[in-house]
Amino acid sequence: MSPPTTLGQLKASGYVSRNVKDEIRFHLRRKLAAGETLFPGVLGFDRTVIPGIVNALLARHDFILLGLRGQAKTRLLRGLTSLLDEEIPVLAGSELNEDPLAPISTYGRRLVEEAGDEAPVEWWPREERYNEKLATPDVSIADLLGDIDPIKAATRKLTFADPEVMHFGIVPRTNRGIFAINELPDLAPRIQVGLLNILEERDLQLRGFPVRIPLELLMVFSANPEDYTNRGSIITPLKDRIASQILTHYPSDVATAAEITRQEAWTDRGCELVPLSEELTHLIEEIAFAARESEMVDQASGVSARLPISALELLVSNLERRQLVHGRDAAAPRLCDLYMLLPAITGKVEMVYEGEQQGVEVVARQIIGSAVKKLFDKRFPKVKRTVGSGGDDDTSPYSPIVAWFAEGNEVLVSDEQSEGDYRAELEKVPGLFDLVAAHSNGCDANSETDSETASETGADAVGEELLLEGLHHYLKLGREDLDSRITYKEMVKFQLLKPRPARA
Repeated sequence: MSPPTTLGQLKASGYVSRNVKDEIRFHLRRKLAAGETLFPGVLGFDRTVIPGIVNALLARHDFILLGLRGQAKTRLLRGLTSLLDEEIPVLAGSELNEDPLAPISTYGRRLVEEAGDEAPVEWWPREERYNEKLATPDVSIADLLGDIDPIKAATRKLTFADPEVMHFGIVPRTNRGIFAINELPDLAPRIQVGLLNILEERDLQLRGFPVRIPLELLMVFSANPEDYTNRGSIITPLKDRIASQILTHYPSDVATAAEITRQEAWTDRGCELVPLSEELTHLIEEIAFAARESEMVDQASGVSARLPISALELLVSNLERRQLVHGRDAAAPRLCDLYMLLPAITGKVEMVYEGEQQGVEVVARQIIGSAVKKLFDKRFPKVKRTVGSGGDDDTSPYSPIVAWFAEGNEVLVSDEQSEGDYRAELEKVPGLFDLVAAHSNGCDANSETDSETASETGADAVGEELLLEGLHHYLKLGREDLDSRITYKEMVKFQLLKPRPARA
């Protein structure tokens, strides 16, 4: 059955008007009772942010999401459209999407008076009932609320005293819908003042016209904390009128963060690549976690969840590039690939003064190193800090490896090497593979299936590099970086500890 197309048909259908906030409440209650997911694709907020949003909507509150960049604020706001009716009736030609049963503008009332039950009705889909505006310093009252339109007055021969000369801005044009303002503190204070009446009195006043237009809106906002943004702040009266303030946050654990990254990153390149191990994807997340703990990074600006997303995409690109150059065998991931992710880090972290002095790339390498060390500590035995490490007095499981390097041997790995050259370098180190296999995250080192899985995902090679990198961080091995080539060698102190040959 086709929907009503005139006011008379709409009345005959039994349609009952409903305020947009009541409409949202109705669908929210229905979804909660049915156990449906409210915000598909938003992870890690089930016990924190989402309950706050639900409570605000049940209370018919306008609300603001306050949090650092990359915390899914915009996605949450856009997800509110799922709580609207699939479509609602509006008066045809109305700029304010007026309810045919209760017109509010001069145009709407005049149309209903003249056409009666024949007044044309259109249907407005839920996707078009959401509008948003990115707050910038140049946004004007005319952009948001409206202004007198002299061209309309001239072409229609209206005086400036006629309410129909008004040109409505984006907020009233979202009447009976949801309007969002992102980065609210960037809105000039005098423009923020223009929102006060809409939030409290629910009316629109333009240029002193003695006519009040009651609007039906859910107003929602997003902002960074005030101690971060130096471009502006939210004026106190506006804060007071926003009924609920809900704090967002970054994922609290690596597993959730990795799931978000897998969901958002573009990794399906249309070619067969070696799948990434869970250990490696978690390591990428640890880079973001390390950045959020670094003293060199300005924590007030935050470290966006876009960092690991971009990093994962670059990692897959590096595998794709190596596969094209060296063939399918070279497509397994390596730990040295991580240093090709620097472009995803350097542009997404803000440095404090000390970090700026060191340089953003140096700090980014330190952050990667911190993440690698954390993974090493989880997987391998504790490294002793004895002076004689690598000598006869060292009984740690790393002793043969350190001793081999102390003899002057070196290992060079690079993301540019073919798989054969790369494996040959790692296989030079005696006992390296056996030690890695013995600490393969709970897998049975003797299991043929686990060994095959490790080989397919490159997890064994990552583990071997991880062990060498961990020994470097504990000052057991030296390391030199040159144009994406990493050389592991003995520490200088081991050279000093070697006994000098007896004089003749």
